[in-house]
Amino acid sequence: MKLIIAAIKPFKLEEVREALTSIGVRGMMVTEIKGFGSQSGHTEIYRGAEYAVNFVPKIKLELVVASAMADQVVETIQKTAKTDKIGDGKIFVLDVQGAVRVRTGETNEDAI
Repeated sequence: MKLIIAAIKPFKLEEVREALTSIGVRGMMVTEIKGFGSQSGHTEIYRGAEYAVNFVPKIKLELVVASAMADQVVETIQKTAKTDKIGDGKIFVLDVQGAVRVRTGETNEDAI
């Protein structure tokens, strides 16, 4: 099994969710986060004063999928979240040693 963590632009969330659902992803965790990468933040003007925005709003997706499906999930997120502008995000893929469904006690791939 693989844990896929993706940081994407907030307005892309629904489009990415629909694309993942269409390829068979059955669940994911979503968190609103703030961060920066190549963008290093930006400046904005509020009530006439300029101030630095060092952390940019992002959405973090966390999905655990079967190892055989990981490449397809990464490709789908990459293709759907891409805007060709700086700050499109990052995707990380990690190994998962085990999983347990709390309600039924199912383990590993049966639990996802």
